[in-house]
Amino acid sequence: MKKIILGLLLTLAAPLVSAEYTRTYIESYPLQTASVNGLEMAYRVVGKNPESPKVVIIMGLGGSNVVWGDTLVKGLVEGGYELLMFDNRDVGGSTRFDDWGQPTLWLQLIKQKLGLPVNAPYTLDDMAADTVALMDHLGYRDAHIIGTSMGGMIAQVVAAQYPQHTRSLISIMSSTGARHLPRPTRGAEGNLRELAAGDAAAKRDAMMRARGFFPESMPRQLMAIFKTGDRSEDVAGIQASTLVLHGVDDTLVPPLHGVHTAELIQGSEFVLLEDMGHNMPETVLPELISRMRGHMDKVETLQLKATQAPS
Repeated sequence: MKKIILGLLLTLAAPLVSAEYTRTYIESYPLQTASVNGLEMAYRVVGKNPESPKVVIIMGLGGSNVVWGDTLVKGLVEGGYELLMFDNRDVGGSTRFDDWGQPTLWLQLIKQKLGLPVNAPYTLDDMAADTVALMDHLGYRDAHIIGTSMGGMIAQVVAAQYPQHTRSLISIMSSTGARHLPRPTRGAEGNLRELAAGDAAAKRDAMMRARGFFPESMPRQLMAIFKTGDRSEDVAGIQASTLVLHGVDDTLVPPLHGVHTAELIQGSEFVLLEDMGHNMPETVLPELISRMRGHMDKVETLQLKATQAPS
């Protein structure tokens, strides 16, 4: 069981791990730290410009800020946006929770399946509070909040609980955590055994670390997702203009998760992208960037019109 669960965690990150993303552009901006919410948070500000609207991007399970890759980051900055990217708690240069230890995954998964509380050192609510505290530290009154996978869940919490900080929401290949939604497909689960042991596991672990992932943090962050549970009620209360993006070939978080998110948020836009699974492949990045910028540009235009309207 433990090996299968390890395989699941590896598989969740596998598409991004194997992608050939460069990070030279990202790393040309210094990694800084700030003391916020009782933690040290590592972050970068890319395309800094007092006149530019702000964007906050939140990475998924076990991933540091560099996992976003140069193409997407540069594409958003070239659209005229200042970009805040950071390491979630327990990852990269931010405060780690290694002293907490590792959850007994098989036991916690059984508890989660039975609807019982799981053990976790933090929740998605805590991670959303980290995000907002960092925004406050940097003087971001509000921002377009973008998150992928677990980062999309955190972004949803920010939009639901901190609407005054949310200019718009973009949720990518993510979920509300509703219990009725489909589990990973049999095809995805069928790959777990070979990924979870022996040379394949060792090779995957090395690839993950080189790509910017932190495997030791992934079980704790998975428990944070489980401990937070179903966020459907919060998501249904989101008022921010929302774009939901999902890959048609996502076998780990099937597209119905994205459909459910969009159905709950009044007026949201749902886009199902071809040739995209639980990843952001190079071939799809141009469309992803175009849709993200188009959504934010529309919000900015509406905001500008609202400020110019006669009182």
